[in-house]
Amino acid sequence: MSTDPYGPTGRHEPEPYGPPNPGPPVPPGPADMEGADRTPPSVKQVHFTRAAALWSAVIGGLLILIVLLIFIAQNTESAQFAFLGWQWHLPLGVAILFAAVCGGLIASLAGAARLFQLRRAAKKNYKAALR
Repeated sequence: MSTDPYGPTGRHEPEPYGPPNPGPPVPPGPADMEGADRTPPSVKQVHFTRAAALWSAVIGGLLILIVLLIFIAQNTESAQFAFLGWQWHLPLGVAILFAAVCGGLIASLAGAARLFQLRRAAKKNYKAALR
């Protein structure tokens, strides 16, 4: 036996990249199947897709709209509002919904400004890393 680490030819053959090929898969035996999912391997599982996410969002939005419609229908009493010298009358449910929408828009604008700031900083760091 030779103690040469490179083998009898004196050349070193590189290792292949990645893990070695273990060969064909071995089907599990009856002992391995206890408590396991017994679906046949040919059946493909359906994964969560963007279309499924879209339909979930549409259904969630419709449920929220139904709750808002009920809220507005139950709060129809008119109330007087004043803002910077303007005065008007609105049903209470509509006024509260309007205030909530305005608050959501303000929060969205603040979030969009922060996203813009983070993207600009990331772009600056990326350009600096390329130099």
